[in-house]
Amino acid sequence: MLKTRIIPCLDVKNGRVVKGINFVDLVDAGDPVQQAKYYSENGADEICFLDISASIENRDTIITVVKKTAEQVFIPLTVGGGINSLKNIRDLLKAGADKVSINTAAIKDPEIVKKSSDFYGSQCIVVAVDVKRSGDKWLVYSHGGTKNTGIEALGWLEKLENFGAGEILLTSMDKDGTKSGFDLEILSKATKILNIPVIASGGVGSKEHFYEGVINGGASALLAASVFHFNEISIKDVKNFLISKNIKVRI
Repeated sequence: MLKTRIIPCLDVKNGRVVKGINFVDLVDAGDPVQQAKYYSENGADEICFLDISASIENRDTIITVVKKTAEQVFIPLTVGGGINSLKNIRDLLKAGADKVSINTAAIKDPEIVKKSSDFYGSQCIVVAVDVKRSGDKWLVYSHGGTKNTGIEALGWLEKLENFGAGEILLTSMDKDGTKSGFDLEILSKATKILNIPVIASGGVGSKEHFYEGVINGGASALLAASVFHFNEISIKDVKNFLISKNIKVRI
């Protein structure tokens, strides 16, 4: 059985780490390079950068952040935000990213998932899926969680796996920043139908929530932001807690 990964997520806007609730009300949470270095030295298995205001004019900003981070951090680095071409992917991988996370572009044209996984290998293609509950189902949102696509989430996840996604980053917008725990219902449904790893995202507020994400949600990796950024829980504390519950993690 593969060891469960703990991944701090750094939402980057204009070169700074920010964090909000339900994707809004953002507050500054520090310098991304220094944050990444700190997490790397204190037990993180990977780092995830999401350029939440990605656009042509600030593309160079995130490239610079990735380059500086790759010089100081020696664990896998995933970068997402505004990626819409093989050139974007190439530039980020060349800058030092180990994986890229595609979201809106995959919704616009799922072929980018197939083309990029064929060209660069599925191991470095993560597809981020932001979902919000609607009645008895979940719908996919695009453009940083601002647009309801009307796409049913579980069917979309299966399609992404078929197109060659190597991993899914599944974020519950309902849970984002609430510290009330992962949306275990959608998470467990997703992990049961998929054969690729699922990273659980959205809602962590305690060490128990990480445990629930693995045991009840079936997640291969657990992503969190605010509880790490504001020193409410340390990654080492999480790992020690999971070890005490007989969950295998990297030490």
